[in-house]
Parts: sequence; C-alpha cells; structure tokens
Amino acid sequence: MCRSIPDTPTLPQALYRADQVRALDRTAIEVHGIPGIELMNRAGSAAYALLRTRWPQLKRLTVLAGLGNNGGDGYVIARLARADGMTATVLQLGDSDRVGGDAALALAAYREAGGPIEPFDALPAQPGVIVDALFGTGLDRPVTGPWAAAIAAVNASGAPVLAIDIPSGLQSDTGAVLGIAVRAAATISFIGLKQGLFTGAGPDQCGAVHFSDLGVPATVYATQTPSACRIDWSPESASLQPRRRTANKGDFGHVLIIGGAPGMSGAARLAAEAALRAGAGLVTVATHPDHAALLNLTRPELMVSPVADPAALDALVARATVIAIGPGLGRADWGRRLWERARLSGKPLVVDADALNLLAESPATNPDWVLTPHPGEAGRLLGCGTAAVGADRFQAVREIQRRYGGVVVLKGAGTLIQGEPQHPPAVCTDGNPGMATAGAGDVLTGVIAALLAQSRALGLDARQAAGLGVCLHAAAGDRAARDGERGLIAGDILAALRPVANRVAAGLYEVGEG
Repeated sequence: MCRSIPDTPTLPQALYRADQVRALDRTAIEVHGIPGIELMNRAGSAAYALLRTRWPQLKRLTVLAGLGNNGGDGYVIARLARADGMTATVLQLGDSDRVGGDAALALAAYREAGGPIEPFDALPAQPGVIVDALFGTGLDRPVTGPWAAAIAAVNASGAPVLAIDIPSGLQSDTGAVLGIAVRAAATISFIGLKQGLFTGAGPDQCGAVHFSDLGVPATVYATQTPSACRIDWSPESASLQPRRRTANKGDFGHVLIIGGAPGMSGAARLAAEAALRAGAGLVTVATHPDHAALLNLTRPELMVSPVADPAALDALVARATVIAIGPGLGRADWGRRLWERARLSGKPLVVDADALNLLAESPATNPDWVLTPHPGEAGRLLGCGTAAVGADRFQAVREIQRRYGGVVVLKGAGTLIQGEPQHPPAVCTDGNPGMATAGAGDVLTGVIAALLAQSRALGLDARQAAGLGVCLHAAAGDRAARDGERGLIAGDILAALRPVANRVAAGLYEVGEG
C-alpha cells in the first residue's frame, strides 16, 4: 500500500493524477470547510518559507504569474516577500482583469498591500530567484505564443527557479514536456504529489521536489486511491534483513543466466556477477561455446556451461530457481533457439535485451516473468516509436503488462514497475544519469533475478522483488556516482551492490546515504 500522508520528513509515497488532486482539494473545501483562499494562503506561505530556507541570502525575487490558481499562489508569495522587506516584482502573463475565483482574492490582497503588477515583456536584468507561477496541473496542450516566450526567457536567464506545484509546461500526469517547460532548481507540490514529477522529463524539469499537504486532514486522502506509488532505497532496503546464522546457499536460489553470443560475452558476465553480488546462492551462465572457457577466469565463483544446442539447456534449467535471458543473446539462430527453450521451461524468467526483441517478434503471455525493457524495447513490444512511449510512460508500462502479463520494469529516469492491474505502478526516484551507460541494464537483470531467486527467503512476491531490485540497483548507482556521474561504468555499479545491500543488515544504513 502507498501511504498518502508522510510519517517522516521525506516525501510521501502516494502519487496522484491531476484530477485526483483537484478532487482532494474540493473535498478539503466542501467537506472539511477549509476556504479555498485559506489553502492558497497556506500554499504561498509554504513556498515562501522554502524560498527563505533554500536561498537564505535572497533579497530579490521575480514572480511570473498566470491567470489561474497557480498565479494566485504567486501573488501570495510576492505579498509575503514585500512584507519581509524584499524586492518582489510580479510580471503578469495575460490580462489581470481575467483573474477570478480565489486567485482574484489573492491578487486584491497583494494590491491592497501596495504591490504593483507589470505586464510581462522581458525579465529584469537581475531577477534574483524566479518564481514560476504560470501554469498549474490543468495544462493539457502545447505552450505557445507569449507564454512560450516567457518560459524560454526564464530558461535562458540562468537565474534559479522555484516552480509552484509543477514546472509550467510539464504535463502533470505523464511527465511529458508540452512544447516547452520551465527548468526549475526546485519544485514545491501541494496536497498530493503529481505522478509526472518523477518520470519522463519530470526529473529534468523539477529539480529538488518538496511537498506540503497544506494541513489538509488525513481523512481527505481516504477518498482517493493513489494512481502510483513512489519507492526508493531507504524504505525498500528493510526487506534485506540479516540472514539466519544457519543459512546455506540453497536457501538463496540458483540463477541461470542465458546469453553471451560471440562478441557479446560481457553482457552475460555482468548479469551473472550482479546476481552473485545481490545475494543469489548459486549462479550458472549458459553461453556460447566460443568463449565459455574464458568467461569465469576472473570470477571463478561463476559456473559456466557451453551450450551449442538448446537440448543442452535442459539439465541446467532443471537445477535453476530463476532464469535470466537476454544479455548478449543476439537474434541469430543460436539465440532464437535458446529463447524458445527458456520461454517454454516453466521456470520464472527475467527477460531483457534481445530476448525482449524476440518476444516482440512473436508475442506471448506469461504470468511468471519479469520484462525489463528500456524505452526502445518497450516501443517494439508495443509496435510504436520510442517517442510514443516517452509521451506517457505510465500508459506504456500498463499496456505492456496487459499484453504480455507478469511484471514489467520500464527503465529510464523514474523507472516504473507494473504488476497486476489492480496494483498501482511503482516509480523509483533513486538513480542518476551516470547510470546511462553500457551494461547497466545487464547488471539490473542480474540483480532482479537474484532477488526473485531469494523471494521465498525474503517473503516477497515477484512485483516486490522487482521493485526492490530496481531500488538496490539505483542506490548502488548513486553510491558509485559519489566520484562523479560522467565516466561511471557498469562495473562501478557492480562494485557498489554489496556494500549498499548490506547496510541495513549490518545496522549501518543511514537515510539518504544511498
């Protein structure tokens, strides 16, 4: 279950669509009697407090105000800043006479306090911090005209930006950019976190995400089921408790990695070592005879079997707890025949890389596999382009799961994990762009396979094991990135898996350490 209200100073787990947050807002107003202008004043106060905390030396700010409630929040911020002795400039997009509802009340209060409003023409030469209060979550079409020009000016200014509720131009349900979007240093979201903040282009546009529930009663959240669930390593790591002192390797499963066509043995090797580092008791690699004798020279803990014919897989499959197939598999006859044998094996599968491409050529369903596509592979599975996947990653992961069954891990910024349709997708908010490197996906395949092999010992189902694997992989990537994101390689993630996975078990893990 996703928790709707945070019980720690961190962000809530629960994510919502824009229409759900509007419904929460209405419930707070209509059922609990909190006036809309009071919620707006609370939002402005929370945003202003964040401004003072994040930029403590701030003396000047520029508010870009739109015509809706997002602009109303901006008027509140400007009024509070002026009352605090700060220089605050409000630049209005659109005719201020068209401002209505609670935003009109906030505008009147700002004007009564002596606050001037100027139509937007250009940003000041020294804008200070820019407050983006142009568009809220209702935006559903590309930004054009003077609105697009204003956003372009903000992005070109080099000034830090605080986005109110969501960066203007970002679609709140999908994380797609609607033509152009503000690139913020920080975003403060109110009442409910919007799911588009954390996947697609969201992480690029939002900067650091902050949250305020505006004092809305906890009972309000019972009226909406979250549309998605945010996960990260800190809470997920609790699943990796210390092992029993009497444990043996058989308790932690036997992973069979199938892959490594000629010239591509490295992918299978990365996946296999990752499975060991993530705690699998035994790992066997079934690979092409051309290089089988060389594959474990520097990692003798791996068992390696040359496989020229699919029939040679049968004995290996019989001993396996989980099969991971795809890293370096290729799409030549050798890989195709191994894929068909593995697909019909009856064992739980982790399907990646060329095995996904072969699945796209001949679609099938299986409730007992985990599919791990990147956006290009997801497009092939769906028969569409990568851009279509990126336009709505939530819809893409749901549709892949509907067509193919099992659990789907849609990789990328804000990796999504979708199990059965009755469960909301999970969004991993750990990880960094340094992980966009060759072999990182092979490492993830091995990690997920290892945790599936241990799922009985850990008390996890396949969806939970996949989510734990994504978070462990991301946290290892974050640890590896301490030395810098540029130049990070898959081997660095491998090296970080063991210390990250054992922080909780050793009683040493600290929240935020990654």
